Amino acid sequence: MRIVIAFLFTLVALSSFSQKKYAWVSGSLVDENEKPLQKVSVIILGRNNGITSNDSGSFRIKVPAGSAFAIVFSHSGYTPVQKNFFLSENEEEKVSIRFEPARTTLQTVVVADDKERRETGLTKINPKNALVLPSTTGGVEGLIKILVGSNNELTSQYSVRGGNYDENLIYLNDFEIFRPYLVRSGQQEGLSFINPELAKNVSFYNGGFQAKYGDKMSSVLDVQYKKPKSFGGTAYVSLLEQGMHLEGIAKKGRFTYLLGIRNRSNKNLLSSQETRGAYIPSSADIQAFITYKISEKLQLELLGNLSVTKFTLFPESVSKTSSVFSPLFTSNLGLDVFFEGQERDGYKTNLIGLSLLQSVNKKLKLKWMLSRFQDKENENFDIAGTYLFGDRDFDHSSSTFGQIINPLGAGYYQNYGRNELNIAVYNAGVKGSYEYGKHFIQFGNSIEQTKINDKLKEWEYQDSAGYSLPYGQARLNLYKSLNSTAGLSIQKYSGYVQDNMHFGDSSNAIIVQAGVRYNYNSLNKEFLISPRAQVSWKPKWKKDIVFKLAAGVYDQPPFYRELRKYDGTLNTAVKAQKSYQFVGGMDYSFLGSGDRPFRITTEAYYKMLRDVDVYDIDNVKVRYAGNNNAKAYATGFETRLFGELVKDAESWLSIGIMRTKENLDDDHYYQYKNAAGEIITAKSTDQVPVDSIRNDVGWLRRPTDRLVTVGLFLEDYLPTNKNFKVHLNLLYGSNMSYNIPNSVKYRNALIIEPYIRADIGFSAQLLSERSIRRSHSPFRDFQNIWASFEVFNLIDRANTISYQLIKDFANNVYAIPNRLTPRLVNFKIVARF
Repeated sequence: MRIVIAFLFTLVALSSFSQKKYAWVSGSLVDENEKPLQKVSVIILGRNNGITSNDSGSFRIKVPAGSAFAIVFSHSGYTPVQKNFFLSENEEEKVSIRFEPARTTLQTVVVADDKERRETGLTKINPKNALVLPSTTGGVEGLIKILVGSNNELTSQYSVRGGNYDENLIYLNDFEIFRPYLVRSGQQEGLSFINPELAKNVSFYNGGFQAKYGDKMSSVLDVQYKKPKSFGGTAYVSLLEQGMHLEGIAKKGRFTYLLGIRNRSNKNLLSSQETRGAYIPSSADIQAFITYKISEKLQLELLGNLSVTKFTLFPESVSKTSSVFSPLFTSNLGLDVFFEGQERDGYKTNLIGLSLLQSVNKKLKLKWMLSRFQDKENENFDIAGTYLFGDRDFDHSSSTFGQIINPLGAGYYQNYGRNELNIAVYNAGVKGSYEYGKHFIQFGNSIEQTKINDKLKEWEYQDSAGYSLPYGQARLNLYKSLNSTAGLSIQKYSGYVQDNMHFGDSSNAIIVQAGVRYNYNSLNKEFLISPRAQVSWKPKWKKDIVFKLAAGVYDQPPFYRELRKYDGTLNTAVKAQKSYQFVGGMDYSFLGSGDRPFRITTEAYYKMLRDVDVYDIDNVKVRYAGNNNAKAYATGFETRLFGELVKDAESWLSIGIMRTKENLDDDHYYQYKNAAGEIITAKSTDQVPVDSIRNDVGWLRRPTDRLVTVGLFLEDYLPTNKNFKVHLNLLYGSNMSYNIPNSVKYRNALIIEPYIRADIGFSAQLLSERSIRRSHSPFRDFQNIWASFEVFNLIDRANTISYQLIKDFANNVYAIPNRLTPRLVNFKIVARF
């Protein structure tokens, strides 16, 4: 009987099981940049087992039909996503889920996705820190300058591992970004192109980057703007900058929009400059990023930017002082200049980029791109100055305190310029990826048309002690005169293919990224091939360590500034500067006291350069020799510590050691001797040269050579209240060389003293989280409101950016330093809603 009953129960159970209904849920899983996410856990809520997504980010799971259920999607380093379903029998619903990085303060410290730790030279930057960073320029670039060093707080440009400002690539949603080219000083600059409030993912490569990135020699800044999931925005006001942004979705999430507007005026900064006068700077921009999901396989994206910067200056006077110390005497040299005239500059840039994202199938993804970039610049200045140079009296008891009491030189000079530059860049390209087994292949190709129209009319007149320089008995000579026009039309073709290979498992993995890119341009008809490779190995050790190696060819074809020589003429035969680069390093993650996360990265590098187009840097103006007559090298190492010195407060320390030198072809000068064998410095009737000595110069420091750089970003808060925070930004850079223009003998003749700067900001949360606000509160829709008080150049150090050369009555040359900004304060309010 018991057997019969058991048998009947079994039949009932089997019958009920066979009547159970099923359905299917399938789809694709991507990260915040629309890149496939593999090994995502897909589990029905309440069950203990499930499936994971494949290498292309796809999944298909069997689910119950006829009843409500939920699926939880989770991946290390990302916020879990839960979706609710109710499906009929045999129904299949397709979904597309985009993951967001886990919300943690320490986004740059703990990188849960090993892929980021294994890419050579990569640092992930949290764009939210750009608004809390106490910095005169702010923005994402202000954070980068902590990592790589800086010598000018007025510019958003930066130098990486011995390269100059023109050697850095910037991408925004895969479109290459260009900067204005006629800017001479940081005070003329406006807003940075990148709006940190719109940015979601910021990747900075300081060397050894992959073949998929373009043809420059130093660094890559890859920025992706976010795709909103709901309505929100930000508004902020400070003494330097004001702005707001809005974001939202429509059409059930198929349509998203981002809009950012900013305005900046550096008037408060510049009013404290050495040169007194009326400064009228202004800069404004508007940016928009719109996406529309046409279907499951097609998505349209539109990126637009318009930026207008104006700079007007009516200079009045300037007083500069430089102290001279020697075993024989000490002197305080002063220079007083009284100006007349004005300067009016304008820079207008705009970008429009259209992308079509196509998912051909689970393995093949394509991105079709069209863009147009336009840059219109003009410089108009006519400034004259009368100067007196000599010993300045610093005796407080003297009636002549602060005045020049022993004149060494006097004169007059006039600078005149009417310069125009128009650049238009049209680009059409395609990028794609294909996944096959353990291979993830990336490829791309683009065609680019560049049109450059340039008018340069500039001259300088100098009069010293009543004589025009250079002196001529028969006529009046100008000290410098440039008069040139140019019209260039350049076609550029470039492309790449790169394979990303994964070997081993997660506990003992080797990742190889090997690729090659090509570049051809019609200007110099040079065809370049650049192979590049990166290898990372994570051994099966108890300690979480990743070892990295990279090597490759990094060539940089000339664009515009590299073509223009010192005399203003264009050399269209300039070839690409070429480099071979080698990088090795390690990445070590660990937990400190209190289980706070820390991460140490260390890299050593060597760059060998040939066909170098040598340059000088005056403030931010890069002036090239316009030829390929030098070789150079850069070598050094960098180490960075990221961590939470206090819980939930992000900090990092960066230390770099570097040496970069160059050797110009046939760089020599002669010293002359008289009949007595004595070296003479000038020809005269009583000192006739009868012999000469040739001096070969050899290896010299490059203008960007800096032995030691240190950057510190520190965040802290009150132990009893996290709503009161402090942020400290500290920069140190050892001395740099400064070249006398157009001089072989006096190249490296001057030294710019070490750059030391500390900025600090104090923040307080005025409005707490929305959840504890009353329903009738006028601030009920605000997430939070913060107020900040910032002190720039806390130690009030007079850093030097360049030198002004002055001759005395005896024709001796003196170098008077041009200083940067003194101590200043700023106030800022930020509201998020």
